[in-house]
Amino acid sequence: MIEFYFHPSPNPMKVALMLEELALPFQLVPVDIFEGEQHAPAFRALNPNGKVPVLVDDGTPVFDSHAILLHLADTRGRFLADRGPARAAALSWLQLIATGLSPFSGQAVHFLHYAPEQLPYAKKRYLGEVERHYEVLDARLAKSPFLAGDAYGIADMALWGWARSAAYIFGDRGLAAYPNVARTVDTISARPAAVRAWALRDKPVLKTAFDEETRRALFPRNG
Repeated sequence: MIEFYFHPSPNPMKVALMLEELALPFQLVPVDIFEGEQHAPAFRALNPNGKVPVLVDDGTPVFDSHAILLHLADTRGRFLADRGPARAAALSWLQLIATGLSPFSGQAVHFLHYAPEQLPYAKKRYLGEVERHYEVLDARLAKSPFLAGDAYGIADMALWGWARSAAYIFGDRGLAAYPNVARTVDTISARPAAVRAWALRDKPVLKTAFDEETRRALFPRNG
């Protein structure tokens, strides 16, 4: 049985989608990051970096959402071409999301919603980079239905993880400026596996209030 250490935030949602697409049975293990459970020694033994998601697959822990996507694709033989241009494209776009869209989105969320002081430069810097990455992704999706080409795969699941919640960064405009990204996200969201993955957000009962305890749990180096 797979153990899936989960919080309903964008990076774990990528893995939730992949698990549901593969129809793999798994045990959902909630990790209340607002309460600091990601810092517990037992969790740090699985992921020394103290972040969700983590997958324990047949006794083997795998951490980082994109590592998990690659692990599942390679071990189950689905959603990633095994060679050639399609695999190269998938890996390229997967890594663009891993090194670009994901971290810049996370920093934008931090400075827009969680920073204890208003820092206009930081907001402009990270929001601008999120917008730039969506422009790159939108241009790609103007040419093909999915990031690696005609086939839906793990790069698209990685995009869905963040883009499905883009309104938390962009507000009411959401993905309106990126119609091709919006089309792809809507296509994925309509899949039965995506419906099941999104429903996982409501299963665990977790802390939602953002207070000083939560700030210390999420940003311990900030005191």
